[in-house]
Amino acid sequence: MKYSVSIEIDKPIDEVISLFNNADNLKLWMEGLQSFEPLSGRPGEVGAKSRLKFKMGKRKIEMIETITVKNLPEEFTANYEAKGVFNTVKNSFEQLPNNKTKYATEQKFQFKGFMKLMGLLMPGAFKKQSMKYLQDFKSFAERQ
Repeated sequence: MKYSVSIEIDKPIDEVISLFNNADNLKLWMEGLQSFEPLSGRPGEVGAKSRLKFKMGKRKIEMIETITVKNLPEEFTANYEAKGVFNTVKNSFEQLPNNKTKYATEQKFQFKGFMKLMGLLMPGAFKKQSMKYLQDFKSFAERQ
């Protein structure tokens, strides 16, 4: 499954990148994130691996992030591996007129086991969650 979502942020690109590029900010806008733990490599750089733990309702989700490309503002790509799900997310940022920034993500999912069924039955839920994270980041960035 593949899709893209984007949002316009009312902040200049350099400020948006500074906020996005700081892992300490994740808990301030990423709903459900319980912890972010660097595992290997230099945090925030290509090759770095980190463990993210989420609580979504009654469900607990743990995933491993591996950064594969970091060329901000053009691209920040990472793979996210969780039980039954492999997700590649390409983030990109574009300066717009009037000190605004376009934040776009391209999502690519691969599913195994039970999650394959979820991906087939509820593809909209994944896109909705991705858009929620963009909206939450926009709200966080514009408050700073």
